[in-house]
Amino acid sequence: MGVPFFDIHYNLDESSRAEILTRWAKVLEHGRFVNGPEIETLEAALAEYLGIPHVVACSNGSDALVLALRAAGVEAGDEVLVPTFTFFATAGAVARIGAVPVFCDLDPATFNMDIAAAAARVTAKTRAALPVHLYGRPMDVKALRVALDSAAGRPIAIVEDAAQAVGATSADGPCGALGETAAFSCFPTKNLGATGDAGFATTLCPERAERMRRLRQHGGGRQYFHDEVGYNFRLDGLTAAALSHHLPGLPAANAARAEGAKHYSVLLAKLHADGLLVLPDSHAGHVWHQYVIQVANRDALQKHLRENEIGCAVYYPLPLHLQPCFANLGGAVGDFPHAEKAATEVLALPIYPGVTADQREEVALGIETERRCF
Repeated sequence: MGVPFFDIHYNLDESSRAEILTRWAKVLEHGRFVNGPEIETLEAALAEYLGIPHVVACSNGSDALVLALRAAGVEAGDEVLVPTFTFFATAGAVARIGAVPVFCDLDPATFNMDIAAAAARVTAKTRAALPVHLYGRPMDVKALRVALDSAAGRPIAIVEDAAQAVGATSADGPCGALGETAAFSCFPTKNLGATGDAGFATTLCPERAERMRRLRQHGGGRQYFHDEVGYNFRLDGLTAAALSHHLPGLPAANAARAEGAKHYSVLLAKLHADGLLVLPDSHAGHVWHQYVIQVANRDALQKHLRENEIGCAVYYPLPLHLQPCFANLGGAVGDFPHAEKAATEVLALPIYPGVTADQREEVALGIETERRCF
């Protein structure tokens, strides 16, 4: 019957569309399309849901990273530790503010930044670390902070890239409240997806929150008065209104993703036990933005699944230290073997809440029948 990798309409049924249109009608009526009341409403609702006092809505997750880095004190010329196995925006945000990304290998068990590898890359220029809660799996930020501070002999700021981890939690608290600042994405395919592009930053510190609010509005607290050079990182009211509609359904949606992940792990347990593929690490606070397996002959399996109309995707095919835009940093093949191996083996399976149990069984059967990939 075919299984789409993602269907944007899974949470846009007739009732949902009607409510979004009602919310949009209110925006059209008051006409405050930029900096309207929907922004504060969304920020307050996100703060309550996440349990984080300060939320700053903005244009997208990439811009949220820029806000979070600057509010944490990162400046041009500073070094920032980043995982090499992640989406480009992580390191891209560092480069955008004139800082230098310092790449680190991944922990093969979690896909997150390897703590010991990161500590080994600390220098006198290291200002911050930008760990990613990759695929929605929380990073152990507390352990990372201890290791980095010890290696540096001084505090190292932690900025969380929580783009894929809205609602994720660790033993030390919710993702987004574990560092000095954090950034989230609401790109349409994320767990909390917008009807356009959107993002937000979080912090426990009111002063940092206030600075991010200024920075998203050209660096000024008052119109036409600018304390520093900022950006136009504002979120529009129509997108904020739709996000406010979807937010109450996020806990159920994340629970559905977790149930789907559990089901996949049962269906693929035999292949995992036989050493034919590697299943993703589980964690109580994981929100399963992606369910990613590792297979030695990944490309052949991907081709087979697609030929049988089973959706799948590769996140990510080339580590950041090997990207042409970062060639000036001197990265070479062999620098980060765990990340380079993962880039050739990872394959994400359909995990969004609209995937049914029957469809997951079809995916698993498609994998089991392609024995040459193992």
